[in-house]
Formats: sequence, C-alpha cells, structure tokens
Amino acid sequence: MKTLIEIHDIDHSQWDALIQSSPVATWFQTRVAYDFFDSLSFMEAFVVAIESKGALKGLAVGYIQKDGGKVKQFFSKRAIILGGPLLAEDIAEEELRTLLKALKDSLKRKGIYVEMRNFNDYSAWQGVFEECGFAYEPHYNVQIETTSLEAVNGRLDRNRRRNIKKATENGLVIDENPTGKELEAFYSMLDELFRTKVKSPLYPYEFFVKLRSLPSSRFFMAKNAEGELLGGLVCVALDGRAVYAWAACGDDQNHRILSPSVMANYAGICHAAGNGYPRFDFMGAGKPDDGGYGVRDFKLKFGGELVEHGRFVHVCNAPLFNLGKLAVRIMKKM
Repeated sequence: MKTLIEIHDIDHSQWDALIQSSPVATWFQTRVAYDFFDSLSFMEAFVVAIESKGALKGLAVGYIQKDGGKVKQFFSKRAIILGGPLLAEDIAEEELRTLLKALKDSLKRKGIYVEMRNFNDYSAWQGVFEECGFAYEPHYNVQIETTSLEAVNGRLDRNRRRNIKKATENGLVIDENPTGKELEAFYSMLDELFRTKVKSPLYPYEFFVKLRSLPSSRFFMAKNAEGELLGGLVCVALDGRAVYAWAACGDDQNHRILSPSVMANYAGICHAAGNGYPRFDFMGAGKPDDGGYGVRDFKLKFGGELVEHGRFVHVCNAPLFNLGKLAVRIMKKM
C-alpha cells in the first residue's frame, strides 16, 4: 500500500473513476472541489489518498479553516472534510486504517481537530473509524428524493404548498444568473443572518465570487416583481448524485407573502428533480439534542427524510480543543 498526499501524485483518471463507483461519493471529494478550495486565499486545501495494488481505494479532500484575528485563529484552526472521505466499495479494513493514519499524520500539526461531516451512510466502516481515533458524533441532515417533480410536490408540507402558491401568484421570480451587485446584496443578507442568528463564521465574499465561476455551481436568487433581491440559495451539483444546498437566506419576515427563502430552496429542489439528480441534500440539520431546532423544521417541511449520518472527529490537541470550545460558547453568548 502507498499513501499519497500531493495532488500531482494521484492518478486523476482513477480519481474520477472512484467518484463514479463509490457508494459515498459527493461533489466535495472531486478534483474540482480540491481546486476550488486551493484557489481561496483564506483556506489551505489538502488531499490524502491510499493506493493498493495499483488501484486508488480511498481519498479525503478537505481544507484548513481558521476564523477572525490571530487569537481567534489560534483557537479555531481545524481541518474540515465536507461529505466524508471517498471510499471504494470494496476497500479493506487495513486499507482504511492506513488512509486514516496517513490523514492524522499529515494534519496533526495543522489543526486542533479534524472533522468529517458525512453526507452518506458510513455505518459499515464506523468501527474502523473509532478504532483509529475518529469519534462518532450524531448529527442530522435532511435529504429529499428528487427522482421526479411530481414526487417532490406530492411530499410538500401543506404550509409549503400554500407558501409556493401565494408567492407565485404575487410575482416572486427566481433568477439563476445574478449580477455582481446582486451577489453583493445576497452576501450582505447572508452575513447579517450569520452574525445575528447563526452566530457562526461565514466564508469571505471571495468564496461566492469564485464559486459562481464553476460549471458545477448553481445560484437561485429570489426577487419580487420589481427585481429587488429578497433572498437566495447557492448550491453545487455532482452529476448522477445530488444537488447540495451550501448557503441560503431570505427576508421572509418582511416579505411573508413572497416567502423568498422558501422559494429559493424550492427552486433548487425543482432543479434537481428536473435535471436528473436523484437527491437534494440540505447539508445539515443540527444535533439530536438541539431541541427545537427551527432550521431543521424549515427543511423538513419540503418533504425530505431526516437522516443521521453523523460526523467523525479526531482531536489533535486536546487542551486547545477544550479551551476553544469554551471560548466559542462565550463568544456566542456575547
């Protein structure tokens, strides 16, 4: 077996083939995703792969993220692997152990912890992950089957149907090609949402500018009849697999009849159903112990399935990890 940690050492044709054959493939494990992460000034992209008998058997694409000024960056530096690792269906346990060890070795000095945010079912391999020091943490997601538009509409909550009907009758439109000014307006709305309600760091504006240039990205901007931007949804898509809802917002409070956040998400779901994507993935719906998690309720009203694929977390520096968690709690309260 051989571990690979440089992009140019990995056979790109095998990488593409593994994306096609793996039962846990997502857009976030593709070469396009790696190149996108690598292009961002505020991220450090990484890739770790395992090759066995000349075949690529597993691969992890991710990025090092840190927030705020120097002090906050010191306590928030972490390695994120969106979607989880890319694994061959027949990967042997020893091959997976080798991949996870190489991942830990390559990241142990780069972040306080490594977090895999799974968008597929890894339960068949969970024992190996835990054996290798990756603790499982329950985490919900909402995924919608989008094999047909009829099936999508048939599963909508009654309130969602009413929202969509009223918004359509009152002139809400969806624009998939926002101008630069509209993208700035969307980012401003999203930034306010993250600062006041989500209370988590938002990617810099550069992220959305560069994402818009990718053929695999999808933008659904909700506007009123006068062309005023009221909300939107930003997605990425992997052919034959899913459309992933990466960021969304909408001024529903001041435009209740038009329900811009509902309409932007519905547009993304309809796009998946109309273009051969079997699934629309909301990319997260909170932890089971979150109680009355409003975002989860919002997503479930589109008729999706609540799944728990969880996260795998490996702590590289326990003292800083615990101190960082305390600091984050304090900053959110402030």
